[in-house]
Amino acid sequence: MHGRLKRSRRNYSEAMSDAAALMSRLSAASQTLVLAESCTAGLVADLVAQVPGASRVFWGAYVSYTVAAKITMLGVDEGIIRRYGAVSRETVCAMAQGALQHSGADIAAAVTGLAGPEGDGTPVPVGTLWIATALRGKDVQAQVFHYTGSRQEVRSAAAGAVIQELIRRLSL
Repeated sequence: MHGRLKRSRRNYSEAMSDAAALMSRLSAASQTLVLAESCTAGLVADLVAQVPGASRVFWGAYVSYTVAAKITMLGVDEGIIRRYGAVSRETVCAMAQGALQHSGADIAAAVTGLAGPEGDGTPVPVGTLWIATALRGKDVQAQVFHYTGSRQEVRSAAAGAVIQELIRRLSL
């Protein structure tokens, strides 16, 4: 799938509504969720945990903000990060796979990106985010997103996009 360049117009109540819908779908399917967050630093987990009854389906989250955390907590191969960068399809897929492997969850979502205002010294533009979803026993899917706005707007948009990608993946 190709990325989208946009400024997120979704608001907090829409994100919470999506999170509630996600929790409902997970509950109906008797599935549990694990998250691996980098640039969002726990924002997705916060949205999920605010839904009453989330503890029935939310295994937990890894906040792997640094390269070292991705390697240590999620088992991402250092060679992947060195070759493709921390903000890449390969890294976000490895994050999602690592979250599944290190948890008892059925589905994982991972996000990595550059929220700005400055870049990380690589050619990856600020506002670039990769989101991956992985279901136990199935393939990992990843998509790139491109957002504009302030650091907080980009992070909030990313958190909402993770929830939407999980809903999309569960609908397939």
